[in-house]
Amino acid sequence: MMTALLLASLLAANFKEHVIATDMKGGYQVVAADLNHDGKPDLIAVATQMTDLVWFENPTWERHVIASGLTGMINVAISDDQIVIAYGFANQYAPSKGIVAVLKPNGDPRQPWTLTEIDRLPTSHRLRWANIDGSKVVVNAPLMGANAVAPDYRDHAPLVYYKPGEWKRIQIAADNEGIQHGLTIVDWEGKGRDSILTCSFSGIDLYRFAKDKWNRTEISKGNPDPWPKSGTSDIAVGHTGKQRFLAAIEPWHGNKVAVYTEHRGQWQRNQIDDSLLDAHTILTADLNGNGRDEIVAGMRGKPYQVVIYSNNQGRWTRQILDTGTMAAAACTAIDLNADHRIDLACIGSATTNLKWYENLK
Repeated sequence: MMTALLLASLLAANFKEHVIATDMKGGYQVVAADLNHDGKPDLIAVATQMTDLVWFENPTWERHVIASGLTGMINVAISDDQIVIAYGFANQYAPSKGIVAVLKPNGDPRQPWTLTEIDRLPTSHRLRWANIDGSKVVVNAPLMGANAVAPDYRDHAPLVYYKPGEWKRIQIAADNEGIQHGLTIVDWEGKGRDSILTCSFSGIDLYRFAKDKWNRTEISKGNPDPWPKSGTSDIAVGHTGKQRFLAAIEPWHGNKVAVYTEHRGQWQRNQIDDSLLDAHTILTADLNGNGRDEIVAGMRGKPYQVVIYSNNQGRWTRQILDTGTMAAAACTAIDLNADHRIDLACIGSATTNLKWYENLK
C-alpha cells in the first residue's frame, strides 16, 4: 500500500489541476477543437442534464453557448467548423428520440450557431468523423437495437454513417449485439484511410471499407464472463515504440482495464486492473515523451478517479491522477498551453465539473 501511495503522489506532482467549470450537470463528453481559429485548442462540453451546449475559450476559459434548448445531449463530433450532435437520448429504445443535427457558426463562433436536424435514430450515442475511402463522413453508433430490453439487451445494434451535404443515413452493418458502447476511428493499415473499431457485448470488432463494401473482423470477444457481462465497453489504440496495443474497459461500464497485443495474427488479452467502478472513458497518450503511450481511464463510481497506467519494460503500473473530485465520464489528451507537453481535460458526471490537468513533466 505504501508503494501505491508513493507512485500516486509522484505522478500527481507532475500535473497541475485547473478547474474550468463546476456546474456541468450530467457531464458526459469533452472535445478539444480550435473553434475561434487562434491556434489554441478550446474545449466543448456536453452535459446530459443541461440544455445548453457550451464551449470554453482557451486560455481564459470564458464560456460561450453554441446552442440552447437541447435535452438529452449525449455526443458531438467536430470537423471543418461543423459540429454534429446527438441529443434526445434515453437509455431505453422507445423513449429515445435519437436526434442527429448539424451545427454551423454564423460568422462569430462566440455567438449561437445554426442547428439543422438531419436524422432521428433512437439511442444515437456515439458520433465520430472518419475518412472513409477518401471522403469525410460522420459515423453514428446507436447504443442498442429496437428490440433490446434490460438486462440482456438481446438484439443487433445498427452502425451507420452520413456524408456531409447529403446527410442521408447509410447503413454500415447491424452485426454487433447487445449494448454497442465504444466507437474509435483509426487508420488501421497506415494508408491514410480510416477504419472503425466498435465495442459491444459481442466484443471488439473492426470495420474496414474496401472494394465498395464493408468487412467486419473480430478482434476479440472481450471480457470472458457470460452475457450480459461479456464483451467490451470502450477502446483506445496506443503504441509502445513500434508495437500497437489496444486498451479496453470491460465489460459495459465495467471494472476492468484490459490490454490487447497482437502475436502472429491473434490478439492476446492481458487484464491489468479490476478495481474500477463504473469505468466510462479510456484513452492513450504519450504523457512523458518517451515514445510509449500511457493509458488514461476514468470511472464515474465512487471514489471517482482518473487513473494512469504506464508501461515499463512490458509491465503496467497504476498511478492515480485524481481521486474523489472527478467522476470522469470522458477525458481528452491534447497540448492546451503550447508547451509541447500533452495535457488532459476531463468532465465529471456526478461531480458536475470540467478540469484540465497541466502536464509539468
